[in-house]
Amino acid sequence: MEFLAMIDWAVIAQIILIDLLLGGDNAVVIALACRNLHPNQRRKGIMYGTAGAIILRVVLVAFAVTLLQIPFLKFVGGLLLFWIAYKLIIQTEEGDDHELEASDKLWSAIKTIIVADIAMSVDNVIAIAGAAGQVDVAHHQYGYIVFGLLVSIPIIVAGSQIVLYLIDRFPLIVTLGAGLLGWIAGGMICSDPGLIKQFGEGIQDYGTAASVVSAVGIMLVGEVMKRSMKKKKSAAS
Repeated sequence: MEFLAMIDWAVIAQIILIDLLLGGDNAVVIALACRNLHPNQRRKGIMYGTAGAIILRVVLVAFAVTLLQIPFLKFVGGLLLFWIAYKLIIQTEEGDDHELEASDKLWSAIKTIIVADIAMSVDNVIAIAGAAGQVDVAHHQYGYIVFGLLVSIPIIVAGSQIVLYLIDRFPLIVTLGAGLLGWIAGGMICSDPGLIKQFGEGIQDYGTAASVVSAVGIMLVGEVMKRSMKKKKSAAS
């Protein structure tokens, strides 16, 4: 019980939410890659492909946590998170087509799932590493990442369609998710080792304010651009 009390559940919740929001495409990728498999092999394709993708993602995130200690990489990562959050909001207007070659062989399907997942995991890796970076003890960050990803695996495999349904039904979830990424980005930028060296440790005192401004700002900008794109589509049709 003492161990559970020491866990920062807010960080765990953020990691799981990020993985679900940014990993929503995984369900589509898995379905497309396995659609030509024999029904008896589809479950194996889904489980093995997902397991391989998650393992490689954990490795990628481990490197990301280490790399984010390099001066100005958190700053760059924060800017990239702004772009990811913006794209997350407007992608509903842009559309998101998936073109994957389906295979009738189990291991080919698994390979397709893993390769596609890694290609799509850059945003997940940076966002999850940024969320874990909120933990004060550096060597605990990787544990939070692994725990958060492990908890999210059954949710992604078994509940991804439910999550996608909820997002379609309540689009506000996507906007709030983008706001979460903006919050993390603001905190990342203010905790960048290079900026701290340039402007002093006092810059970290503005972390919360930067997170609030970033979260609200990205939601407002994203919604304004989404409505603008919707008007252009209506006018064109």
